[in-house]
Amino acid sequence: MAAADAVIADGRRWCKGGSPSSSPVTTAIFLFFFVVVVGVLVSARWITTTSHLTITNLDEWRTKTTILTATGTTSIPATPAAPPPPRPAYSISCSAPPLPRDPAVPSNISQTLHLALSSHPNCASVPEPQPLPPTTTTHSSCPAYFRFIHEDLHPWRAAGGITRAMLDRARATANFRLVVLRGRAYVERIAPAFQTRDLFTIWGILQLLRRYPGRVPDLELMFDCVDWPVVRADQYQGENATVMPPLFRYCGDNETLDVVFPDWSFWGWPEINIKPWNALQKKLNTGNKRVKWVDREPYAYWKGNPDVAAKRQELVKCNVSSKHEWNARIYKQDWIKESKAGYKQSDLASQCTHRYKIYIEGSAWSVSEKYILACNSMTLVVTPNYYDFFSRVLIPTQHYWPVRENNKCSSIKHAVDWGNSNKKKAQQIGKKASNFIQQELSMDYIYDYMFHLLTEYAKLLRFKPTKPPEAVEICPESLACQAIGREKKFMEDSMVRSAKDAGPCDLPPPFSPEEFIELQQWKEKSMKQVETWEKKASNT
Repeated sequence: MAAADAVIADGRRWCKGGSPSSSPVTTAIFLFFFVVVVGVLVSARWITTTSHLTITNLDEWRTKTTILTATGTTSIPATPAAPPPPRPAYSISCSAPPLPRDPAVPSNISQTLHLALSSHPNCASVPEPQPLPPTTTTHSSCPAYFRFIHEDLHPWRAAGGITRAMLDRARATANFRLVVLRGRAYVERIAPAFQTRDLFTIWGILQLLRRYPGRVPDLELMFDCVDWPVVRADQYQGENATVMPPLFRYCGDNETLDVVFPDWSFWGWPEINIKPWNALQKKLNTGNKRVKWVDREPYAYWKGNPDVAAKRQELVKCNVSSKHEWNARIYKQDWIKESKAGYKQSDLASQCTHRYKIYIEGSAWSVSEKYILACNSMTLVVTPNYYDFFSRVLIPTQHYWPVRENNKCSSIKHAVDWGNSNKKKAQQIGKKASNFIQQELSMDYIYDYMFHLLTEYAKLLRFKPTKPPEAVEICPESLACQAIGREKKFMEDSMVRSAKDAGPCDLPPPFSPEEFIELQQWKEKSMKQVETWEKKASNT
């Protein structure tokens, strides 16, 4: 009892305004109800406490309605931040019809680019692009092939940067000079490219400037639209490195230093009715589902123009005949005949009907690579001599099956026999390549690759980019308003509609020497494994 009295007496000291004559029992009851009421208030969040939220997801808590049963009212959540204003929508308005075609211009070069550059297009009415900060942050790493941006630019980084003399030296074989100043593009056409390669390459760069307005740094570059690379590494060793030309093109090889860039067909190839990649990629994905892999023809399929290279003419000999069955089905593509027939037999999304598809280079690398890899079929790659911007991360027996160039027919036969005997593994190889094309080669990543490549390139310039007198400002309107037919349709279909809300993906770091060697050794080991299997099969 003494202890109880002591507790009550101690509690009495904290009874604010208490009467000295209050009984101990009354005081104890008061304290009990006081503690209960305070507990209720705290649990109802009428009194702020230092304890953390029981709902740890803050976004969930902000949207959760809390009912205060003590008063019958509802708590008012914090006012959310106002959503960012919508990005302005891009459009093209032409004030006049396209100029008439010039009969003096050869049919195998771009009339549209010729007219756009010679008609002094008025791009001044196009507003100055203002840098728009991203409204969202992605913090996503770019695909692994972005790491080759560092590799491609390394020679000039090691040389201390790119000088004006280096750039001028690249003019010798370039088709056009591109200058970007304050987000605006200027083009000097040095030599017409084949068909519309230069036109749609420039169109793609203009879309990049629209996607990231004001964020592409000032730069000057030379672009060569011919297939094969020309900047030989062995010619620019030692003192000659000071005149090493930075030349952009669509492919490279292990003996050259050309800077690889996404090819024109990502925005369309009107001459042979290959649609822009954004739409075609979706069609290929749909086409994959028409015929299950196990229900496809159990042969290797190739369709193309064999006249562009001796290696393709040799491939034709691997076709089935009365004397040989090499497990290959080879078809010659006659583009003149196909154009007259309305391209009914060249729909790429309808060609995913065989378990295996063959990729073989032409005069150099071929744009057909991405279409073939996208088919879910196991791709048989005849030993390539060239690479494009994404293919260097593809691994034999992981993304494709290697075929020996010096023994094509028997190598193809072995690959098909192996796949038909190991269906699950063959399917996995085809699926992995198709997933790569669908997931890591989207137009979002194409633009991000261009952005990072041009940004890193601009950092190396040791001179201030300027517009040469011969250069003409080019904008989407100046090209699209001179385009007709399929060219105009493909431009409309591939046009960037608004600036990007999120910034580009995060550029991964360069390969370490150990990583680079490991990648090459992995490829070589896989190639040798297949050769061993082939030899073993031929001896049985």
